[in-house]
Amino acid sequence: MIRPKLLEILRCPETHQKLSLAPAELIERLNAKIKERQISNRAGKRVEEPLEAGLLREDGAVVYPIRGKLPIMLIDEGLLLAVEPLKG
Repeated sequence: MIRPKLLEILRCPETHQKLSLAPAELIERLNAKIKERQISNRAGKRVEEPLEAGLLREDGAVVYPIRGKLPIMLIDEGLLLAVEPLKG
């Protein structure tokens, strides 16, 4: 999905931490919450579409969605995972 060389250089636009592909289990949990209309992005907009995949910030606190095979690297589009970050 994301080329390894691209993944090496991508960084969180907010903190500049490294990103990795979010584990499938995390994407499944997020998609279940999206289906239940329980997920909003950092801008406060409810997420309506399921995630194809995501990029997990190194500290485990934020996932940036991947849609149409493109990472959405905007701070407002990030999904906060929890007060205590999930690592997958």
